[in-house]
Amino acid sequence: MREARTGTRFAALLALAAAVCGCTVQPVDGDGKGRSPVHIELPGSGSPATTGPPERSSAPVTPAAPAAVLWAPGATGRDVRELQARLRQIAWLYDGPTGTYDELTEQAVAGFQRKRGLPVTGRTDTVTWDRLRGMTSEPGHWELYLMGGQPAAAPDPRCLTGRVLCVSKESRTLRWMIDGRTVSTMAVRFGSRGTPTREGVFSVYWKSRNHWSTLYDSAMPYAMFFSGGQAVHYSSDFAARGYAGASHGCVNVGDEAAVKELYAQVRDGDKVVVYR
Repeated sequence: MREARTGTRFAALLALAAAVCGCTVQPVDGDGKGRSPVHIELPGSGSPATTGPPERSSAPVTPAAPAAVLWAPGATGRDVRELQARLRQIAWLYDGPTGTYDELTEQAVAGFQRKRGLPVTGRTDTVTWDRLRGMTSEPGHWELYLMGGQPAAAPDPRCLTGRVLCVSKESRTLRWMIDGRTVSTMAVRFGSRGTPTREGVFSVYWKSRNHWSTLYDSAMPYAMFFSGGQAVHYSSDFAARGYAGASHGCVNVGDEAAVKELYAQVRDGDKVVVYR
């Protein structure tokens, strides 16, 4: 009688433990050896199959899209000038700006990309451009047009009749005009503050194809004198340094082919107007 009560009490305890802790009664092993009669699974313990590392996704990984290309060889315009001016600021480009994405610009961009661990393409993409802008400053107007190429100013009213060398100090350009029509336009530079180019209306009084200045010991090819020792002429220094330099009062032209053609057309007595 006492043994029956004891068994009943033990069965009740097992049921209570199973309800509270998730216990299960274990059967006898196949070899006849018994195991512990109670296997306790703590709340939240789970089985090894449910607590292992999560399975990796088998979905393919999409590679990041390449950066968009802004300018490439052959591109032209003001934006290319800014690119070239910024490359000049950090000594990756020495020529220009020209406004044309040429071979030298491509090589400069490729060198900049290689130095900074970017994909070396020679083309300016958004990543390259952002990196370059972060290392440079906004170029000014005459930094963009350091070597010329700027648009010419409107001609002075005094240039609208006859044969005229119409020279604007504001836009730093020369228009060769005949009866109000512009025949050719070229960039020019002037004298420094100490040796300024005179302003006013003059006329060409002497032409000298291979002139040499004894005063400054320098060449003045295709010289067209209009006021004392001041002349319109080709300057190799302007061609090399642009507006980084200045003349001694003359009107310098940096495009030799353009001034050679101009020299062939201009006559003694043609008018010269220098204005702001």
